[in-house]
Amino acid sequence: MIKRYEHTQVGYLIIVAMATVMVLIGIILANAGINWIAIGVLVVIAVALVLFSSLTVVIWEEELEVRFGPGPIRKRFKLNEIESCQVVKNPWYYGWGIRLTPHGVLFRVSGFHAVEIKLRTGKKFRIGTDVPQELEEAIRQAINSR
Repeated sequence: MIKRYEHTQVGYLIIVAMATVMVLIGIILANAGINWIAIGVLVVIAVALVLFSSLTVVIWEEELEVRFGPGPIRKRFKLNEIESCQVVKNPWYYGWGIRLTPHGVLFRVSGFHAVEIKLRTGKKFRIGTDVPQELEEAIRQAINSR
């Protein structure tokens, strides 16, 4: 398959926050001794750090793909199912990660900007990005060339 567009946004604030919590838990473990609950929390945070530290958007010939981190958590949209797209700004309280919002499902690792895609079924999705105009234009070009 031919790749039309690819961009990865790194969630630096997520990385710093999770790494700080991991260091604090490490200090607690070093001072208090083995605590299985703390070790469990440390493992969960480490896995979340790997999975949600970045968001990559790829536009292929036939589909738009959104994936977190190395890629096990992903969503694909067929280009012929996308009706429209537009740049939007999300409020801070929508959070990071995968969120259900009043405007559909949001995929975000950092910042407030996103591109909202509307499918022919009426469903909406928001894809967080640090280059909203570039992503919007890439999606428009891809769906208009179909």
